[in-house]
Amino acid sequence: MTYFNHINNVKKKSMITNNKLNKANAYRLSQEILRNKALKNGVNLLAPETIFLSKDTSFGKNVTVEPYVVFGPKVKIGDNSTIKSFTHIEGTKIEKNVTVGPYARLRSGTILKKNSKIGNFVETKKTKINENSKVNHLSYVGDAYIGKNSNIGAGTITCNYDGLKKYKTNISDNVFVGSNTSLVAPIKLNKNSIIGAGSVITKNVEKKALAITRSEQIEIKNYKRKKKK
Repeated sequence: MTYFNHINNVKKKSMITNNKLNKANAYRLSQEILRNKALKNGVNLLAPETIFLSKDTSFGKNVTVEPYVVFGPKVKIGDNSTIKSFTHIEGTKIEKNVTVGPYARLRSGTILKKNSKIGNFVETKKTKINENSKVNHLSYVGDAYIGKNSNIGAGTITCNYDGLKKYKTNISDNVFVGSNTSLVAPIKLNKNSIIGAGSVITKNVEKKALAITRSEQIEIKNYKRKKKK
């Protein structure tokens, strides 16, 4: 490599580095502007330097956002709602008096009606959750509808994809889904039904019915473990 080729390569690398630096500085400045605008409009941003907004993020009155939250495009937050730490939200409409997180991920097509709750380590996608319903812990809810006053237990999964197509899970009002349940779509849980914990539900459940699929427990008394040789 000649001296002049070396100089040209150094210049190119310097230009690339400067370009990345300029982009980073521009992004940092834009975030400061968006945060200041939110604060002036009355949004309670805790540790604002850790919160990342999009230019179209919309907040209602008396909204609280805890540290380390990321808002992607097309997010609307209603009055008196709280977004807890380490939550990522995009393409979502949240109505008033809603609590989300911590550690939640709300993907595009999520709608949370008033007084609903999304808890820790919950992921939603193309899902409508109606008034006073809760998905509190460790669940995936995708391509689903959840009616009013329903409770989705910890570890519940809507099995919406068979490898070729996506299918809908329809959960009506006043439904209780026990922990560690798999709902194999397409499926409907009718009003006031109950799903026993640990079930794999593959058929529609009638209203006021209890559905449970669980192997019989076997107990072997005085069982001796095998020892390593």
